[in-house]
Formats: sequence, structure tokens, C-alpha cells
Amino acid sequence: MFLDKFDQQIVALLVDNARMPVSQVAREVSLSRSATAERIHNLEKHGIIKGYHAELGYGDQSPLIAAHFELRYNEHHCEAYAAFMRKIPEIKRCQSISGDVDMLLYVEVESMARLEAIRLQLEQMEKMVMVRTHMVLREMFNR
Repeated sequence: MFLDKFDQQIVALLVDNARMPVSQVAREVSLSRSATAERIHNLEKHGIIKGYHAELGYGDQSPLIAAHFELRYNEHHCEAYAAFMRKIPEIKRCQSISGDVDMLLYVEVESMARLEAIRLQLEQMEKMVMVRTHMVLREMFNR
């Protein structure tokens, strides 16, 4: 799908504030409300806009600990490993990647003890060769 200047403006506005009413988006991009709603619908239909999300704060809770795990294993079992990873709620993202590393995981945990427990689970998986942990020190941005 080709994105013209109106579509690009709409996407930028919704990335900045996904809760912006269609009427306000329409005013910002100088289109009618119905034309803007139709464009948003088309962007959703073509997978340009895949969803709308709430960004959660920590409130009174302590901040989460975030980390990435690099996994390397002997045989190509991405689907089997991914099925196992889905059962661990702290694993937020699981990606099969190219290069020396087979899989990359992003986790958010409440304690270092829980991070260590997950790492131990990963290390004990069949055919696992290497698990490397990278701690997230600070998030610069998240789109």
C-alpha cells in the first residue's frame, strides 16, 4: 500500500496519540471526518496500523527489570522453542534471527531472582548450546 502525505500524517498522529479522536485527526490533516475514518480503516486493513496499545506506568510498584536473551541451539527447533516460550509470561518478545544467534528474547521481570530462574529454564532446554543475557540499562525510545 502506498502511503501518501495524508496517510503519513495520520499514522504519525496516531503513533503519537493512539486515542486521538478521528475528528481531531481530520482537523490536523485537513480532511473530512469520513475521509479520515476511511483512511484509518484502510491503514488497519492493509496492516500498516496493527493495533492500538496502552502504555503502562509503574504506579506504586517498583520498576520492572528488562533484559534480552540470545539463544543458540544445535538443531533448528524455532517453533518448538517458541511454543515453550509462550508459556512464560515474562517473555514479551521472541524472535528467530539470522547470524550466529538463533533466537532473541525480550523479558520483563520483577526481580533478578526471577530473571535467573527463567535463564536456568532456558539453559536446561534440549539442544540448547548457549544463553547470553543482556540487561537493559535504559530505554531510549519504544515505537
